[in-house]
Parts: sequence; C-alpha cells; structure tokens
Amino acid sequence: MSKKLFLLDGMALIYRAHFALSKNPRFTSNGINTSAVMGFTNTLLEVLKKEKPSHIAVVFDTDAPTERHTDYEAYKGHRQAMPEDLSAALPFVVKLIEGFNIPVITSDGFEADDVIGTLSKQAEKEGFTVYCMTPDKDFAQLVSENIYMYKPARMGNDMEILGVKEVLAKWEIEHVHQVIDILGLWGDAVDNIPGIPGIGEKTAKSLIKTYGSMENIIAHSHELKGKQRENIENFAAQGLLSKKLATIILNAPVQFHEESFRCGPVNKEKLEPLFAELEFRTLGRRVFGEDFSISETKVNSSGQMDLFGSGNAPSEIKNITISPAQALTAVEGGKNIENVEHQYHLIDDEEKRKSLIAVLENQKAISFDTETTGIDANNADLVGLSFSFKKGEAYYIPVPEDFESAKAIAHEFKAVLENPEIRKIGQNIKYDILILKWYGINVAGELFDTMLAHYILDPDTRHGMDILSENYLGYTPVSITELIGKKGKGQGTMRDVDVEIVKEYAGEDADITLQLQEIFEPMLTEVKAVRLSQEIENPLVYVLADVEIEGVKIDMEQLQTYSKELEIEINRLEKLVYEKAGVKFNLASPKQLGEVLFDKLKLDDKAKKTKTGQYQTGEDVLLALAPKSDIVQEILDFRQLCKLKSTYVDALPLLVNPRTGRVHTSYNQAVAATGRLSSNNPNLQNIPIRTARGREVRRAFIPRDENHILLSADYSQIELRIIAEISKDVNMMEAFTKGLDIHTATAAKVYGIELNEVTSDQRRNAKAVNFGIIYGQSAFGLSQTLGIPRKEAAEIIQNYFEQYSGVKQYMADTMNFARENGYVETIMGRRRYLRDINSANQTVRGYAERNAINAPIQGSAADLIKIAMINIHKDIKDQKLQSKMTMQVHDELVFDVLKSEKEQMKRIILDRMQSAIKMSIPLVVEVGEGENWLAAH
Repeated sequence: MSKKLFLLDGMALIYRAHFALSKNPRFTSNGINTSAVMGFTNTLLEVLKKEKPSHIAVVFDTDAPTERHTDYEAYKGHRQAMPEDLSAALPFVVKLIEGFNIPVITSDGFEADDVIGTLSKQAEKEGFTVYCMTPDKDFAQLVSENIYMYKPARMGNDMEILGVKEVLAKWEIEHVHQVIDILGLWGDAVDNIPGIPGIGEKTAKSLIKTYGSMENIIAHSHELKGKQRENIENFAAQGLLSKKLATIILNAPVQFHEESFRCGPVNKEKLEPLFAELEFRTLGRRVFGEDFSISETKVNSSGQMDLFGSGNAPSEIKNITISPAQALTAVEGGKNIENVEHQYHLIDDEEKRKSLIAVLENQKAISFDTETTGIDANNADLVGLSFSFKKGEAYYIPVPEDFESAKAIAHEFKAVLENPEIRKIGQNIKYDILILKWYGINVAGELFDTMLAHYILDPDTRHGMDILSENYLGYTPVSITELIGKKGKGQGTMRDVDVEIVKEYAGEDADITLQLQEIFEPMLTEVKAVRLSQEIENPLVYVLADVEIEGVKIDMEQLQTYSKELEIEINRLEKLVYEKAGVKFNLASPKQLGEVLFDKLKLDDKAKKTKTGQYQTGEDVLLALAPKSDIVQEILDFRQLCKLKSTYVDALPLLVNPRTGRVHTSYNQAVAATGRLSSNNPNLQNIPIRTARGREVRRAFIPRDENHILLSADYSQIELRIIAEISKDVNMMEAFTKGLDIHTATAAKVYGIELNEVTSDQRRNAKAVNFGIIYGQSAFGLSQTLGIPRKEAAEIIQNYFEQYSGVKQYMADTMNFARENGYVETIMGRRRYLRDINSANQTVRGYAERNAINAPIQGSAADLIKIAMINIHKDIKDQKLQSKMTMQVHDELVFDVLKSEKEQMKRIILDRMQSAIKMSIPLVVEVGEGENWLAAH
C-alpha cells in the first residue's frame, strides 16, 4: 500500500465551506447553521473516496500568539471577526473529525501553516507522498518532489494538484523557495503583511525573475528607477520583515507518528448521533447506508464544547436571530410507523365507503392526500385517497386502474371534497387538487397547506413533509423509495405496491399532515401571519391549480420554423468564425476554442488556464475580449443562439401534454424566500426577454383558437413604486403622482437640471441608481455597471440620497428594525428572518443588510400580484366568464380571452391589479393584446 498522507488546513477549509453557502445557508430545525460542517464533510468524504489516503490529519490554529505577532504587532490585524454561526459550528466540526477517527493537530504559538509545513517535511523523509490540502496560496512554498499542494474543488471547477512544475509555471520562478520572496514583495492584504509599496504580483514576479531574491533586489536597488527604486530602498526592512512573516516555519514542536495518522474506520457511535443532530439526512445515508434516519438516532446534545477539549464551553453567542419555526422544534426522535400506535383502515368496498363518507360529512376539517402513479399532476393516474381527522387514525380508499371505475369511486367523495364548509388540510395540496380535477372533482372550502404554513414561518429552509415530520414530530415517515424504489428506469409506481402496504403509507401521510397543521397553526398566530396564510397563500392554491390545468397552447409550426432559422444563423456564424480564424475547429470545445483564440490569434498573452492546462473560455472571459475582436462577439452570439435553440425552441414541444396538446407549467409557492412565485417545466420566468432573438420564443405562445386573443397585463416599475410607498419619500411620490418618467425625474433631481434638459446618458445613470439602491449597490458597483469613474459614481449616489432623503431614511429605519427584531416584513406582514444582521463579520452582515432593504420591496411586489391573481380569478368565476388566466411571469399576468369578453376582462384586470393593495401613489398597469404573447406584451 502506498504511503499517502493528507494534511488538511482545517480553518481555511471550514471558512471556505461556510462562505460557499452564505447565500443559501443550511439550517437545522433548531436554527444551527450547518453550512460549514456540511461543506467540510463533503470535502472530507470526497478526499477519502477519491484519493484514498493511507494517512490523514486535520490541522488548526489556536488563539495563542505566534512569533509573527511578536515580530509585527499588526499581523492579521485587519481580519474580520469570525462569523458567529461559524464560531458556533467549530465544535461540531471537531466532533465530526474525531468521529472519522482522524487526529486533530494544533500547537500553541504556531499557525496551522507551520504545523503542516513541519509535518509534511518529516513525513517526506519517511517515504510519504504528502498532500497539503488548502486553498491558501502561501503553501506553494512547501512543494517538493514528494510534497504537493492540493486545492479543493470550487464553484464547479475540479480540484487542483500543484507539484514543483506547476508552482514554477504559475509563479514564473526557477526555484520553489522564491515563492516566499514574491509573497514578501507583494504583501498579503488578508494577513496584513505589508510588503513593499507599489509592488504587486506582476512586478514582484518580474523583479524575482531578474534578481532571484529579495535580498538581491535590495542590494541592486541602484539599478532600478524612479519610485520603484525609492520604495525598495525606503522600505527594505519592511520587505525583509514581510518575507519572514510569509515564511512557513518548518520546526514547529510537533512530531509525525505514522501509526497515529493512519486512516481507520469511522466511529459509528460518535458519528450517527452527530449526523442526526445536524440533520444530515443525505450525508447520513451516504456514510451509513439507506437505513440511516435522523429521528431514530437524534439525541439531545447542545454541541457546546471547547474547540480543543479544555472543557470550557464557549460563551453564549449574542444577537443570533432565528425564526419561530426554527426555535420551536418539537420533541425527541426515534418514532416511526413500527413503534407508534396507529389505526389506518382499508376502505375497500362500497359499504365501508358509505360509512366513512357519513363520518367525513360531519367534520369541520379533514386532512386528505392522493396516491398516484407519478409526480406530474397533469399526467398521472389516481391510485387511491386517504383521509384523517383524528391523530393516529386514517382511512385509505384504493381505486381501480380503469379510469371510469376509478372516477366512479372518487365521485362518491365528491360532495365531501366540494363542500365549502369543510376545511381541507394537505401537504402541497395543489397537487391533490389538480389530480382530482382530472376526475371531475373541484375541491372547495378553506385550505390549510402545511408546506405553505412552514414556508411562511421559515422561508429559508426546506418544507418537505418527511423533514417537517422529523423536525416537529420526531417521527420518520415511511420513505417512498422503500415502496417503489429509487429514481430511475427501474422505479415502479404506487399501482405496483400491495394495497395493505399502500394503506399504511397513505394513511400515515394524511395523519402526519393533520398533526403538523396542529403545530403550525398556533405558530402562524404567534408571528401575526394568519392573514398572509388565510387571505393570500392558501387561496392562491386554487388559482394556481386552475392556471396549471388550463395550460397554454403552443404554436408548434412556428417553433419548427424558428428552429430552422436559428440553425441557419448558427451555421452562418460558425462558418464566419472559421473564416476569420483561418482554421476549422469544434466551436463547442473549450479546449479547441482556447487554442484558437490565444495560441493562434494571440488575443490575450496573459490568458488564464485551468488546472488541466487548457485556456479559460467562459462567458466572462469572452465578454472582456469582445471589444478586441469581432470573432469573439460572433462566438458569443453562436453560443447564445445554440442555448436558445436547445433550451427553449426545441425543448418546448417536448413539454406538450399528450392529454391536452398544451404546455402546463408548475408554479412553486414555497421556493423563493422573498415570496415570489417560480415555475418549472417550463420555467416561464427564464424565457429570454432582453434580446430580440430571445423575445421571439414568446411568439409561440398563442390563444386556444381564432375566437380568443391573448391579453398581457404588466405592472409598471412596481418595485420603485413600492419604495416610494414604503419610504413616503416626497420627491419620489410626487414624480409618480404626476405621472413623470421616474428615471428622467431622478436624473433631473440628481443633476440639478430641468426635466427637458436630461440627456439619455443621465437618464441611464439615474435608472441604474434607482434599481441599484434596492440591492445595496456601492459606488464601486455603480461605476462598474455604468463604466464611469468611482468618484463620479459616488457623487451620483450622494446626490441621489440628498434628493431622496426619505429613501435614505427608510433604509436606515429598516436596518435598525432588522437589528432590533431579527427580521423585516412586507406591507402584508410577510417576514424574512436575518440571522446575520448583527454579525461582527462585515461580509456576512453586508449580505443580511442587503436582504433587509430588498426583502420588503420584492416581497411586497410578490404579495401584490398574488392578491391581484386571487381577485381576478374570483371575478372570472363570479361573472361566469369563459376567459382564463394562463400564465404569471414576474410582474406580468397573461390571459387567454374570448374576444367578446375582451373589454370586460380589461376592466377586471386593470381594476384588480391597481387596487390589490391600497397605496398613496397610483399603480400603473400596462395591458396589451395580440395573436401571440410577443404581440400582447
């Protein structure tokens, strides 16, 4: 067996894992942020599986000062405070490492770099091949014939292994130890190593190439010119100190013991409860097998321990805000269908069904669920129905495979399901409503969807029934894969499963959903979200079900024609690129494209390469190159058209439902934390609108027949109007009240000129500020967006806030409210919880602050259009109109309208959209009509 040692830079890897998920952090039901632990675990498992080290250790810094702090008091002085969530996660990481039987190595007075450097050199002498695993560039100085730097995978890029050859090439040096000279000259802003002023990476490499070392550069400073010479001579001592600070110490007081570092089996007794506490369901199954269940192994453990075992628990972390849904985790785990008493009845004949119906008719509320043959509600068959109205008790009614026979049995329950006086409880109840529509049953009555309830309570986490059950009931439901197998070709359907087994599974679903409702409903009252639940989210379920089952007609011929047009244009661009390149190559191959652009055409002599040695040719690289050469723009156009053709033009016909001949998107209410709807199959929100070619896709969305027309209704500048409404800014409200173009009005205010004097560039700048402000755009960001100097951008922002002082005050007030309460809310009371709003770490806090400003605006816009949809849908029903709502995309609604109802529909749409939420300023809605969506928009 080869002697292969992996030394992991623990803190660097943990930081990297934490920030990789900072925009979409992972929380347990107790509010523990597990991003760092999960990311680190994934990295560790990947290394153990792929690299199969024979020996391994994880190395950490300690809080003890080092020689570097003595030499230079400001060393690492600029580092931001560790994010509180990351600090709280460290004990779990240490437990995790110990559970994998991996040694944790530290040495007071020495950094992890020094410990890894010392151990790597010792192990090398004992015949080991050593991999120092870290994203930190400083480790390049350790590389030798048997010591490698192992940079973990990041942002879709594969891991990178750097040996002597790679380090010499990357740093443009002759000897590995010259890495230290470059670091000393260049300095390190992260560690606050000063370096020599005026010398960056490029200059440092050039000087080392000429003189070989920092000492030699200082000795020959008289050969340099101007400011460079002056800086070298004046800051020579600082440079030499920087070199010392950047040098990894190789004699730390640690010793490599081969047996102590040997990889061994995991400690199941330690790891299983830890995975359960951290709610690592998928990772648990990956490590322990499919039988792993968090509720069966969950233990009451606070995770409070000193990082390196001194026995002192960390002090309580202040200012960490968690939502009520996270704070009120219910009970200890371990419960499942095998050990919990229950009565799930099989209702398999007419007499039993009649008895059940008689009982159901007398209930004020019932929980129900459907069992079907698939997950697409518009293309699945009913297998059975389950009901529950009492904890621990449920009823399952199987139906035959024959559609008419199944429909007949389902219709026996039609009066119960359509009774408006009986409340219906479900988990993702829209699916069940849709299924029943295909069987001629239109569910009615007040709804309570447990998925949506949890989404309102805790929008940033997951809302699946199994997870909710484990977290709030301590109960692990039967997994669907136990019944029908894993996803893939071999997966069966519920029709294939024995009815007695289905009865238990289906009964459990209805029962657990009922129990979750009993927990969530009081919580909604506690956070003042009952109105949001009862008047917006749950009523919207009926609207979306009708929109989805209606679908929209697609012009197949138009898409086929457009596909051919795109094919011709793609071929033309391909030939043009070949002509200009002077060679034929595979345009879809990044490797070949890079060779043509950078080796043959020499478009960038400093072009970056990937770890495999091929040039980077991503969109950002090509966009930067486009001004230099027409060929690059043509390549970008080629890529765009290929994506348009494959993703939309050729894909849409494949989504046409065989039952209806129409496309039926699925709307998601519980995905976007802001409250906005999303959609899939197809994703209507992503259909291109910014380019003429992209907009052409909309031409394929058409009315059902020649007697119908499409109407498109779109809110105008809704987010800016909401800012005006929430902030009550006098100038902004005046502009909207007078019906002025808000961007022109803003430009006039910011530049101190009359409306008629505003130039197109000034309006463009003002527009960028108007939209950038709500996303916390800085002067630097604005300068990048507009291509103007940062000073000018800063002046624009300053003038903006002077003129719109109400907006500035709103931002300050919102931030203060968020800091005090831990959340912000929309006009309708939709909350977004901001755990990191008081973080001492500026990066983490900055992200929370941007969400604090943006969430009330985006969330209010989401609430607004949802209310409009509910009211329009009600009017269509009440007035018995034949016209239908068919799509919702961002701030736009699309209707398939009977031509004779067109004017009536326009009145309804305008009235309901403009009055959805009462505001002080007018809401402007633009309504268009046409023979297709493009013409109507």
